[in-house]
This record gives sequence, structure tokens and C-alpha cells, in this order.
Amino acid sequence: MNLQKIQIFLEKIKPYSEKIQVFWQKCWKIQAFRRVFRTFLGIWASFFVLNIIFPLDVKIDYSQIVLAEDGKILNAFLSSDEKWRMKILPNELTPELEKAFLNKEDKYFYFHLGVNPLAVLRAAVVNVFKNKKTSGASTITMQVARLLNPKERTYLNKIVEMFRALQLEWKFSKNEILSLYLNLVPYGSNIEGIKSASILFFGKTPEQLSLAQIMALTIIPNRPTSLAIGKHNDRILEERNKWLKRFAEENVFENELIESALVEPLNAQRQEAPAFAPHFSTWIHQIKPFEDEVKTTIKLNFQSKVEEICGQYLQKTQRLGIHNSAVLVLDNKNRKVVAYLGSPNFKDDLHAGQVDGVRSIHSPGSALKPILYGLSFDVGKTTPKFVVSDVPTDFEGYQPENYNQNFNGNINIEKSLAYSLNIPAVRVLKMIGMNEMISSLKKANFSQIRKDEKKLGLSLALGGCGVSLWEMAGLYASFANQGKFLPLQYLANDSVRTDTTQILSPSASFMINDILSQVTRPDMPSDYESNPHVPKIAWKTGTSYGRRDAWSIGYNGNYTVAVWIGNFDAEGAPELTGASLATPLLFKIFNAIEYNSAIHWFSKPQNLEQRTVCVESGLPPSEFCQNTIKDYFLAGISPSQACEHLQNIFVSPDEKMSFCGHCVEGKAFVKKLYPNLSAEMIAFYDNQGVFYSKIPPHDPTCTAMQKGNAPKIISPVDKAEYLTIDQEEVELLLNCQAESKVQKVFWYINNQFYKSGKVGEKIFFKPKKGSTKISCSDDQGRNSNIEILVK
Repeated sequence: MNLQKIQIFLEKIKPYSEKIQVFWQKCWKIQAFRRVFRTFLGIWASFFVLNIIFPLDVKIDYSQIVLAEDGKILNAFLSSDEKWRMKILPNELTPELEKAFLNKEDKYFYFHLGVNPLAVLRAAVVNVFKNKKTSGASTITMQVARLLNPKERTYLNKIVEMFRALQLEWKFSKNEILSLYLNLVPYGSNIEGIKSASILFFGKTPEQLSLAQIMALTIIPNRPTSLAIGKHNDRILEERNKWLKRFAEENVFENELIESALVEPLNAQRQEAPAFAPHFSTWIHQIKPFEDEVKTTIKLNFQSKVEEICGQYLQKTQRLGIHNSAVLVLDNKNRKVVAYLGSPNFKDDLHAGQVDGVRSIHSPGSALKPILYGLSFDVGKTTPKFVVSDVPTDFEGYQPENYNQNFNGNINIEKSLAYSLNIPAVRVLKMIGMNEMISSLKKANFSQIRKDEKKLGLSLALGGCGVSLWEMAGLYASFANQGKFLPLQYLANDSVRTDTTQILSPSASFMINDILSQVTRPDMPSDYESNPHVPKIAWKTGTSYGRRDAWSIGYNGNYTVAVWIGNFDAEGAPELTGASLATPLLFKIFNAIEYNSAIHWFSKPQNLEQRTVCVESGLPPSEFCQNTIKDYFLAGISPSQACEHLQNIFVSPDEKMSFCGHCVEGKAFVKKLYPNLSAEMIAFYDNQGVFYSKIPPHDPTCTAMQKGNAPKIISPVDKAEYLTIDQEEVELLLNCQAESKVQKVFWYINNQFYKSGKVGEKIFFKPKKGSTKISCSDDQGRNSNIEILVK
């Protein structure tokens, strides 16, 4: 009962107001009526006063339920008082369930105001004559009052229950009171409420219960200890059938329904609550602690497949000393999280199974290279066939190596990415600039990148940073959406976001997708070479330094699957690589969720064109270029200068001496094409014994200062500090890189000549403690300096 009900009631009787007034006047003339009315009015007045003095406070702490996209239960959590108390929803309260409870507990529930006077009178008479409590008068509303505030059963407390029942009827509707009752009825142990009981005893939600199961749950609340499911099933069955027969006599249900219920066996046992996606559900519970039910975007069939596959795969990796993995699956059309595995075994305390591998921070290894090369396409530094050098290089003290510690000389961007080479990646990062890379990762919500922005260096290209699987999956999903980044959606009721951020152009994304979808590549798992079904996806692997993290992230038009494998204690393993362990798991998951499904592959953007380029440089060919190939390019953005992989040099007719424009005049000469090699490439060829056409020594009589780059000192490292041990002297290698014209270099220590030698020749010296200046001059008169400190 409430004010709204009173207003509705007054509206209904308005047409009869005159007749009611006449009737009232006649009744008022009767003294007995006046006494009864005044008594009734006094009672209600007292109720209102007491209601103000002792207000009803209904606060029920429910067990939170995390739901999948289809409404099925993923996981559930105990209430704060350690109870399984799940809130029933209106659609779960079936007519059969309502009939069963009302006919057993309170047939006149919809006709009284919380207290049934006739039942109270009957109970009082019976108890007086029998001199003991054999009959109760509690309505469902009174039971709710008692369940909300349990007390010892005394006559005084019974009066308090009646008062609270009136308050409940005043504050709530009948349906709300019935729901409260069904949410609080006890089922023994820490189980309260019909929904908790139906899930934990029958593995069903209330609307899925049969009549036999409903009746079993109807009779238990009166005797939860002596009628415990799993312990007293025979006793429950006997009591259940007794009530079914009584309902048959009273025509509560159809005979066919009751006959079917009578023969239904009772094999129920106490079950564990659903526990799918435990890491995801725990995270949801932490960020939405006060919601009784949270509906998410998880697809239960996908989640079950991922958990099953990873559980089986864990048995293989554990034999290798690798105990943890994490998987995130996204729907690329709307960026919804459809499967989330933080670790295969949540209960594995020995290996930190409760750590969430999706949200924890790890080194990505080479998995950031696709965004790096995509940015280089967009800023006009490279194209897929653009050639860079893969040779030992000193990047201001940083000297990266490839995974296999081999070098490939000149190699194009497409192969650099497909083969996941390190030195070209660092070279390209230096070309585009750190700010460009960091800015794009910040746009994609990389939180640790944002925190460590000022600490990051060129090692970022190779995984020298912290990222999460959540962030990496979101990044790769943008490749599948023409470079548009969108925050991931994980709550079903959230509105679909459209505030995309363009982190790559559609053309750059297409070129990255084209490269990453190639099957012939080193990171193809060896056991998949003869496999008849490699999923049609684009993917990239990553392995962190020390083999602590193995990544493989793949995507097609429909889904992105991100896989991480490793140990949460950061212990490495020799077999822990993206290609050998993470990619097979990636393929298994893709085949499980989309085996032989029709996939719409990525279409080439209209503004992405093709042109002919020189194989040697990846640039538009010059007249001396003989080998050409087709390459994608962005008009007005991609490098447009002509190929210069060869250069014309003035040489003497016998090709033993070269000349510059200053000294060639008056001398016999011919023009000849020579490779236009960088200092690093020359050093690499010389060190590896690779034959190439060397430019002859320059005319020694030439007095002009040669333009070009001074020698680059690569050892020792500039600004480096070297430590001596037990007073032993440190012996350091002097080494440099120089242009192809340079034949001889001269070394100076603290401005004093030390030694001369050929470029690449190994020369050693022993510096004294303190600061030391090292200089290197070439035979063209160019000089460079560095300083080191010996302690």
C-alpha cells in the first residue's frame, strides 16, 4: 500500500461519491460503527506515528552475478556477509513458482495488509487449547520482516513482526514483497533465496525449473537443516510428493503436470557456482561492486572454447616450465570483448593463477613493429619495397641485434616486418622519430607508455616498454578497421561508441594487413607447415628479451585474437617464443571460433596506388636500374626521389685512382658506376668478406676538403663509463665506420696521435683513469670526437 495506490483508489470511486456519502451518514448514526471506526482510526494513527519513530530500513546485500551477452551466468560472488543470496528478476518468477509458494505459505497473500487477522485468531485459539505453539499465523510479509531482522520467536517479537509487516505493505507492492521473500528464504548453509538454490542445486535459473524441482525448493525453507539437498533427498522426495498430492486435491495445477512431477526423480546435489571468465568477472566485480547483476559482452560459447583449448594447451607448456597464458578475443565490428582468459587455472596458487594476464604489464617484444612500419608509410619515410640496411649499427650507443644474430645486408620493409628483423625496425623508428611512435600509442590508450614516455628510447621498437594484452588487442583491432582505434566495449548495456581515433591511414593499414597475412615467413609454426587448415588471418608474433613473454596476435575482418604465454614471475624458458608456442595456440583458437566461415577480407583503399620501383632501393628507378618491381605507395606522401643505389665516379683510365670535381680538371678520366653504400654497409661487407666494387683511392694531390660525413666512432661508445677491476688496466677497441672513398683513418688520444690503419682494422689502446678524448680523422680530412670516462 502507498500514496499512489490511494490516489488510484480515489479516482475509481469518484463516480460513486454521492452514494458513498449517503451510506456514510447512515452508518455514522450507529454508535457501534462510530466506536469501530474510531478504534480503526486510532490504530492507523498510531501506525503512522510509530512508522516515523521506527522507520523501516530495508537494505539487502545481494550476491553479484556477472552475465554473458545472452543472459547466462558467467560468474557469481558471495555477498559481504558470505552468503549466496542472488536477486530474482521479474521474468524469472514463473506462475508455477508463485502458485507453489503462495498456496503453501500464504493463500490470502493478495487479500491482507501484511497480517491475516483470521490466521492470528486461529493460531491463538489452537495454541491456547494445546498449551504450546503448534500453529503459526505468519504471512509471507511477516516472514519477510523476520528474515530482514531475525530474532527469537516470542510473542513480543511476533507483535514487532506484525508492525514491520504493515510497514512493508505500506512501502512496497505485493510483487515486490513476494520477490523479497523469494530472495531471502533459507536453504541451509549459506544459501538464501530461490535463485541461489535453483542455481546451486539444479544448475538452472528459476524460470527453467520443473514443477517437481519447484516443489522441492518450496518445502525446504521451513526445515532447511533436516531437508538438506544432497543429504536427505529421500525425505525431500517424500515431502514433495505429499504436497503435490495435496495440490492435486485443491486443483492448484493441472493433473498431467502433477502426475509428471510425482514420478520425476530427485538427484540434486550441492554444486559450485558458475565460474566462467574468473579474471574478467573479478575485474567487473571490482569496478561495479554495487550492482546486483552486470550484463557483459562475453559470448559464453566462445569463452568455453577458449578456456577448454587453453586448459589443454597448458598441459603441453607446463612440461617446458611455462605455467601461464592469457587470451583476449574481440569482435572487430563493434570492438566488443567476446572472450577473456586471464590465466587457464584461476585456482593455481603455486603459479599465481589469480593474476590477470590480460591486464598485467609485459614486454611486447616485436609485436609493436606493425604500428611502427605503418607510421613510416603514413609519414612518407618508407613503402613496403623500400630498402633499408640490416647490418651492425651503433645508434648513439644502442647496438641492437637480430633474434638469430645474423644480418641480411640490404632488405626491404616488407621482409623486415615479415621476418621481424630488429635492426631495420630501430632504423625506421629513428627515421620517423620517437614522438610520432609514442603519440600514436598514447592515442591507442597505452597507459604504461604514457607513464614512461620520458624514459623510452629506440629500444621501444623491440619491446623496450610495458604493455598489456588488452592494449595490444585493441591496437590490432584497429588494423582490421582501417586504422581506426576505438576503446574496447565489455558491458552489454553501454551504448556503442563512435568516437574513433585514426592512428593509421586506411592505406597504411591495408599495407600492414597485406604483409602480415603472408604465410611464407619464419614465424610460421613448424608443425603447421603440412597442416591443411591454416586460418586466413593476418598475424604478428613477439618474444621479449630473455624469452620471458611470447606473443601472437591475429585478426581478420570478424575477430581479433590476442595470445600471451609466459610465467607471471617473469622466469624465462628456452622454448618460449611467439612462433613456437603462442602462434599454434592462436591458430587453434581461430579454428575453433571460425573454422571454414566466410570471411570478408580487407579491400584496397582507392587512394592507394602502385608504381614501379628499383629492387635495390625501393625508389623510382633511374636510368641505371635494371631490376624493377611493383610497390604500393601514397601519392604525394611516399618517398619520390629517384634511385641512387649507384653513383658515377671520375676514375683514371686504369681505374686505380678517383677524382672529385675539384681535382679532375686536366686529368685523363672515365666515368664509372660504383655502389653508393653507407658507412655501415661498407664495414659490414668488409667484415663479412663480401665482394663489391670499391671506389679507388682519391687523388693524393687533391687539396680540397672533401664534403661528406666524417668517420663515425662506434667503439668505444661516446659518453660511456668503463670500470677497472682490481686495478687492472682496461683495454678498449678503437673502431669506426667511414664512407667508401676512405682508405685510411688516423686515431688520436687526448689530441696526441696514436695509430693509423684501414677502416675496420682492429686497434686497441689502454686508457688512463679519468676522462679521455678520442678523435678519428680520415684521409679526406674529416674528423669526429668522443669522450669516455674510466673509473
